[in-house]
Amino acid sequence: MIRFFDIFFSLLGLVFGLPVLLLLTVLGFFDTGSPVFRQTRVGRHKKPFILLKFRTMRPDTASVATHLADASAVTPLGSFLRKTKLDELPQLWNVLKGEMGLVGPRPCLFNQEELIQERDRRGVFEARPGITGLSQVCEIDMSTPELLAETDARMLSFLTIKDYFGYIFMTISGRGAGDRVVKRHGKNSHNVE
Repeated sequence: MIRFFDIFFSLLGLVFGLPVLLLLTVLGFFDTGSPVFRQTRVGRHKKPFILLKFRTMRPDTASVATHLADASAVTPLGSFLRKTKLDELPQLWNVLKGEMGLVGPRPCLFNQEELIQERDRRGVFEARPGITGLSQVCEIDMSTPELLAETDARMLSFLTIKDYFGYIFMTISGRGAGDRVVKRHGKNSHNVE
């Protein structure tokens, strides 16, 4: 049933959100010259997939987990996209393709070995990764791998249709800060969108 809702709402979002997607793509060209960010992430059963997002950081920054990223790499448009969570809209395509769900554990990078081990131990990779979930609305990010994996596993163990819609509603209404980019001083810029 949840997969049915994923397909229905992602298709609905892509069709009715097309004007917003097109507008943000055009604005992204002016902002960074490369509006869509593509990155290989860990999917269901630890299979790789290409995650899509609107770019929020300069294209020349290196790929690291968001909590390790340099806040100076975030563009003005990117800051707005992050706050409003509009940077996640292209992931509706990932959901429609079956690589992700609307609700599930946020997909990590293959170099986040501790998180992968913790999630693997708890069976988290049996589920599709998601755009939002319990960890996101509780502001638990990838800087605390064990807590994140525990929270993901707990969510998956007790996920009901009511919870599914609850997490989506809480995300849309602004609960949860999303992946945080910590302000640092210095010249090194790193990025994971």
